[in-house]
Amino acid sequence: MTEIDVKQCLKAVLTKVEQACQRRPAELQYVQPNLVAVSKTKPVDLIVQAYEAGQRHFGENYVQELEEKSTNPIILEKCKEIKWHFIGHLQSNKVNKVLGSPNIYLIETVDSEKLATILNKSWPKFGPPESKLNIMIQVNTSGEDEKNGAPPSDVIKLTNYVLKECPNLHLEGLMTIGRFGYDPKDGPNPDFVCLKNCRDEVCQSLGLDWKKVHLSMGMSTDYEQAIELGSTNVRVGSSIFGERTKKE
Repeated sequence: MTEIDVKQCLKAVLTKVEQACQRRPAELQYVQPNLVAVSKTKPVDLIVQAYEAGQRHFGENYVQELEEKSTNPIILEKCKEIKWHFIGHLQSNKVNKVLGSPNIYLIETVDSEKLATILNKSWPKFGPPESKLNIMIQVNTSGEDEKNGAPPSDVIKLTNYVLKECPNLHLEGLMTIGRFGYDPKDGPNPDFVCLKNCRDEVCQSLGLDWKKVHLSMGMSTDYEQAIELGSTNVRVGSSIFGERTKKE
């Protein structure tokens, strides 16, 4: 893709984000959704182009790719304010590689007490003194075996564990990937509704302010509806960078 393509695509996505915001009910107008540009399998020059167009949050699914891109000399030089989101499945033995990535901002895929514990213990070795690592709890709202994430029935317990037992972690909210191929024409996406209900139950049970528990849901095919239903963090890749080649 040429430079104008990435910038034009990013501009088009941001316009649609804004339009979706205007269609939200009044109680959801309290926050501007954050756009995460999913750059997995995409080359460094496209990330730089998006950054130069004003994009700051970028998402990576694979540990090795995050490691390589975050330490790339061009990105370190030209994208000093970049904020990396890790949005793939994180295995315990890869935690140090992710936390050691420059400008790591948010781990969106914490799905167990075990992973939360390891992140909590490891972060002080990597983060600035007294800082907390931003995390989201991933919820398997579709119940599919091939999807990672805590089942909805475990979310209150896992959230409470993070809040009580993990002082080095800051809970940003809940995240879901949802079932692929759902057609928004069929009505509200049940995975988005489920995540919103999980948030409501967590906040009611643990006495949290729901406006401070963000929802990461929605990708290139459905981010507009996700925003209308309350998403505060959308992960958009192909609509910005073009279709990606399948990873072997």
